[in-house]
Amino acid sequence: MIKSFKIPSKFSFRTRLFVVMIVMLLVAGLLILGTTSIQYESQRENYHLGRLNRKEIQIKRHIDYLVNKHELLDQSESVWESYASDFEKINDIHNVQYSLFSIDGSPLLIYHSPLKVIANDYILDPILLNKIFSSPEGRYLEHYDSDIDKFHASYRLLKDRFQRPYAILFFPYFEDVSFSENELNTFLQNLYQIYILLLVGVIFIAYFLSKFVTRSLETIRVKMGKMGLEKKNEKIHLKNATREIDSLVNSYNKMVDDLAESAEKLARSERESAWQEMARQVAHEIKNPLTPMRLTIQSFEHTFNPDDPDSNQKLKEFSKLLIQQIDTMSEVAEAFSDFAALPKPTMKDCDLVEVTQMAINIFQHEYIVFSSNEAHIYHKMDRTQWIRVITNLLQNALHSVSKKKKPQIGVQIVSEPTETIISITDNGSGIPDKLKSKIFEPKFTTKTAGMGLGLGIVKNIIKSHSGKISFVSTQDKGTTFSIVLPKKLD
Repeated sequence: MIKSFKIPSKFSFRTRLFVVMIVMLLVAGLLILGTTSIQYESQRENYHLGRLNRKEIQIKRHIDYLVNKHELLDQSESVWESYASDFEKINDIHNVQYSLFSIDGSPLLIYHSPLKVIANDYILDPILLNKIFSSPEGRYLEHYDSDIDKFHASYRLLKDRFQRPYAILFFPYFEDVSFSENELNTFLQNLYQIYILLLVGVIFIAYFLSKFVTRSLETIRVKMGKMGLEKKNEKIHLKNATREIDSLVNSYNKMVDDLAESAEKLARSERESAWQEMARQVAHEIKNPLTPMRLTIQSFEHTFNPDDPDSNQKLKEFSKLLIQQIDTMSEVAEAFSDFAALPKPTMKDCDLVEVTQMAINIFQHEYIVFSSNEAHIYHKMDRTQWIRVITNLLQNALHSVSKKKKPQIGVQIVSEPTETIISITDNGSGIPDKLKSKIFEPKFTTKTAGMGLGLGIVKNIIKSHSGKISFVSTQDKGTTFSIVLPKKLD
């Protein structure tokens, strides 16, 4: 089975076009050569068969004339031989050789020397006779091929005016094969020379045509390679482009317009999504201080005693905590006005132990255990933002613990020579492995793990203090968040 011709895909369109044109020319040349040879052979065959038929009819008419003139019908072979000289003249007149046989196959007049090739001992074979008489036309034609020539043997019944056969005409016709072949070879040589010139011309035409066609396509390819959603894409303007290329350019220009419109819609959608995301973050960040504020007020209601000598001091501390939480919500509102940008931290020397303890006291929970290896650890930090960090982490730790379990929250500060490590540990449900990579993403939230949108803000605050935050979590056992703050900033 012949496999279809296929150009490798790694070739460029220009190369493919060039190769296709050359292949088409070669195929066309082969088809022309094959068709010409077949047509030539057919015409040659028709020519010789027509010539044989014409010669045969001329001889038949001449024989009929002599037979009628000498009244040879139903006469013996000896009578025919007495007029042999008249019949022999036919050979000279028509420049042919023929022979006559009786209807039983016996020879009447033999003028063809190699007759034994056709008839053994000058007697026609019964099988051959049967073929002659069974033919509707009363004629049988045989063909013989050799390296030298082609030989046609024609056997025709000769009939009188009453359509009664009286003899069989044997007429041999020889073709000069060498002459035909020479004639064909001369023609093919001329055709070959013309084809070579045509091939060279077509190669040049194919080269420049492929270059012309692909030039416009290359321009489109370069432009398409530079396209981008966030780029200002340029349209293509080509002069004297073909209808197909012009249609492709129009499609590209429409795509540029559609892409610009899509980019605008995407930008608008992203802005809307950002505002929605900011609204959720603001709601979350405002909710975080409200919960400890409510707990602090409830605790103050139950424990405040006007007769207590320290009541004024406790009232001042209570007011201070509420003011700090109110300030936190105010900062969130300001950050919202700046499209989610955190306010620039106000860096002051603060006691990290004192600030952390203050954030823990907001919750008033006995199951929050605090420890520090030093009584005072000073860092340059934004006091308010740091309280937000601690309260957010504690809030998440409390939410992670199931209602069926008693919370155990540990806050530990370890001071080292170059850094301070703050750890917050809980005995909650832990963070699933598939969610660990999303904990600090702005759009991540899950109630079951106790982690909300606030962790993204927590990370940004710690980053603004040149610190780092990480966590270790085991499912159903708990989570530990670790914050590392450098003591000396470069």
